Amino acid sequence: MKSVWTAGIVLSAIIAAAQCLTCRQCPFGISGTCLSGKVIQCAANELCFHGELRFNGTGQVSLHKRGCLNPTLCGTIVNSFLGEGFTAFLQCCAFNLCNGAASVQLSVTAAFSAAMLSSLWGLL
Repeated sequence: MKSVWTAGIVLSAIIAAAQCLTCRQCPFGISGTCLSGKVIQCAANELCFHGELRFNGTGQVSLHKRGCLNPTLCGTIVNSFLGEGFTAFLQCCAFNLCNGAASVQLSVTAAFSAAMLSSLWGLL
């Protein structure tokens, strides 16, 4: 009887893992605001994630991204790009739409203006 329960639990886990997650996708966001987003279906081996990228030199401006990600990439990454150090925080979750609220649609002009104001604010 114990083996029947074990087989049932393993089968349930496999079926649950095979179902794809529905996640929010945000290809680019500034300071927590998604500039253009949508809901997507992940591949069977992916989790939803919310990522934040902070450049170590500025610290005040952060870039955000949401979507699907291989679970081996979840966590904190410290690296550099063109000599500038950065830290990326990739938080993963495993249920539908767990990676954040709906996006706010902004025009390119509004997004660029927000980025410039944010940069100028850091200089003060």
